[in-house]
Amino acid sequence: MSNSETRDGMRIDWDVPITADDGVVLRADVFRPIAEGRYPVILTYGPYAKGLAFQEGYPSAWNRMAELHPDVTAGSTNKYQNWEVVDPEKWVPEGYVCVRVDSRGCGRSPGYIQHFSPRETDDFVQCIAWAGEQPWSNGKVGLNGVSYYGINQWQVASRQPKHLAAMCIWEGAADWYRDMTHHGGILSTFWANWSDMQVKTVQHGLGTRGPKSAVTGDLVCGPPTLSEAELAANRCNFGDEILAHPLDDAYHRERSAAWDKITVPFLTAANWGGQGLHLRGNFEGYVRAASQNKWLEGHGLEHWTEFYTDYGVQIQKQFFAHFLKGESNGWDKRPKVQLQVRHVDNFVERFEQDWPIPRTQWTKLYLAPADTALQDAPVVESAALAFPAMGDGLTFLSEPLKTDTELTGPSAVKLWISSSTTDADVFVVLRVFRPDGEEVAFQGAIDPHTPIGQGWLRASHRKLDPTLSKPYRPYHSHDVRQPLTPGQVVELDIEIWPTSLVVPAGHRIGLSVRGRDYETAKPSGARLSNFKNELRGCGPFLHDDPRDRPPAIFGGTTTVHVGPEMAAYILLPVIPPA
Repeated sequence: MSNSETRDGMRIDWDVPITADDGVVLRADVFRPIAEGRYPVILTYGPYAKGLAFQEGYPSAWNRMAELHPDVTAGSTNKYQNWEVVDPEKWVPEGYVCVRVDSRGCGRSPGYIQHFSPRETDDFVQCIAWAGEQPWSNGKVGLNGVSYYGINQWQVASRQPKHLAAMCIWEGAADWYRDMTHHGGILSTFWANWSDMQVKTVQHGLGTRGPKSAVTGDLVCGPPTLSEAELAANRCNFGDEILAHPLDDAYHRERSAAWDKITVPFLTAANWGGQGLHLRGNFEGYVRAASQNKWLEGHGLEHWTEFYTDYGVQIQKQFFAHFLKGESNGWDKRPKVQLQVRHVDNFVERFEQDWPIPRTQWTKLYLAPADTALQDAPVVESAALAFPAMGDGLTFLSEPLKTDTELTGPSAVKLWISSSTTDADVFVVLRVFRPDGEEVAFQGAIDPHTPIGQGWLRASHRKLDPTLSKPYRPYHSHDVRQPLTPGQVVELDIEIWPTSLVVPAGHRIGLSVRGRDYETAKPSGARLSNFKNELRGCGPFLHDDPRDRPPAIFGGTTTVHVGPEMAAYILLPVIPPA
């Protein structure tokens, strides 16, 4: 049974049952205006426990955001703040119903946890149908949330549910293989650690061993209290499940967007510092989804921040007011792309007509091994540079820039390499260095020392999809392994995820070709409460599982080859002044 109360200017229904087609009862909290009527719905479905306050579950993230961005906490009691979903106190007074559903097996919803599975998407479809048919609903459901609550929007939109009228994917991801689990074919260990830190801690059945809601006093993960064995039996072994699918097979495809099926109006918002998860899919979605009404936004700062600031909330509200309420507020006339262009010490807002930016001057800087330089012309003599295949590799530097130079867009690297073994993992890092040689790095989505851009490729996954590949965004099929013959030279095209930076005159552009994850030269010791590892440049998005990278195969020597017939380069998105 659910219970209802009126408080803080809202009518709140706690633990409302939504019965799935297999009989499992999902639980939702519904926040709605006090006045009777039919209102548009903002809905989320996900695993982070609707009864767990942001402040309690993610204290380090909340405290930083509240301190640096007082507009987030202003105008709200903040009692109903949840991780990565809207604050109902800022939406209900403007005539929206906010619905938060605990996904199957998490928080107050029982069942077996299998993240992003077709079963979860089925549940999500049914929750949208339920919300669209309630007496307090106007029949239009919007989806709005960060990360998990954005990723699964692409999945559910591919099913074209009847009442889905608009969606805002804020720093999500869209391709379960390329964006999330296997960067360039290399396993990301993020999800195994994430499951331990952010899902097991709120699994349904923790009961009295879990937290209590600060608002209702209810057990966030109850009411039952299950044994550890019972809890383990109610969830998949997420890390091992991902490891068991090293190629882009049916497992990955059924957890990824079907671009030709996505026709709903949407806003997709990316974080320049979201390398490893919260970046690529937002741009791919804008470029590839079939929707006629689609908009793209790009920003910086921490992963969660701009979703909650006045800047982010105002964009979201204008978008949803147009598509859920039918307001003629100018949204349909705004340019398709809104960017917070990154400078060394600030951001400058600019609107563009499309992505990649149509006036981009695609510019090649060629690798010159003799002095590990980046130069305007290809080399005329052949050379080879070797490095330990799991080491820090090589860094090529440009001459100091003569003028301020904007790089905004995707990049790509062309390399020829050989290995002393049957495979090699190549990590490429787009970097910028000050005149004194110190690297320019940023507060990224997670990590306080995030480089300008990153890309990855396992050499045995070098096969390209010729239909989807672009010079600036190579697209690999990841459907077959092509092992190397030791000493054989192979051609690699490596995608670097989109970025934005106005590089000041006098600075140098750098390209590192490495055999392992980037690490800052200046460790900060920084940690967040929801991640296991120290943040050393890549946040939690690491590629260090020895089962995926056995030293016998990936621990040899990698050699970069350059010459007249092997013109290695990085292709950069130079934006001329408008």
